[in-house]
Amino acid sequence: MAEKPHPVEVLYCGVCGLPAEYCEFGPEFEKCKPWLIQNAPDIYPDLLKESNGKEADKVSDKLQSTSISEGSSASKPEEVKRLPGGKIKKKDKPEIIIEKVTRNKRKSITTIKGLELFGVKLSDASKKLGKKFATGASLVKGPTEKEQIDVQGDIAYDIVDFITKTWPDVPESAIFFIEDGKKVPAA
Repeated sequence: MAEKPHPVEVLYCGVCGLPAEYCEFGPEFEKCKPWLIQNAPDIYPDLLKESNGKEADKVSDKLQSTSISEGSSASKPEEVKRLPGGKIKKKDKPEIIIEKVTRNKRKSITTIKGLELFGVKLSDASKKLGKKFATGASLVKGPTEKEQIDVQGDIAYDIVDFITKTWPDVPESAIFFIEDGKKVPAA
């Protein structure tokens, strides 16, 4: 009589939840490495060798940096956000972009983007702009799915003073116009 086959025990990664053999194909392999070195060194023997080499490199780098800097604080490397696929996400510089769009020959709309990056509530800003310039101002989702303010009329150059006076957190150097497809500083 043939023996019954025993079920195979699969070791799952504590970080990503994939079987340990498949961690290298997952999105968080760098985060999984310490767990794999500790719990499954037989599956990835190269990681064990690599980690020992890195520790030695870190110690030598620390020794070199202390002899060079002699007491000055070492700068921390910046934390980099990674998107799926390993792409690095760039940090958005807080800036306001003002663009004039012409519609129906003589009518124009002034679009203001990026005001929310300075902590301004867009609905309140829309109301203030509408009252100040006596025009219609509305909150609209732009083509990039970010909200922007559309103000009726050509108020592009008057709006810079209004923004800097109403919201002192916004520096004039962070306001840009888009003219003929080029980004031009307002200051």
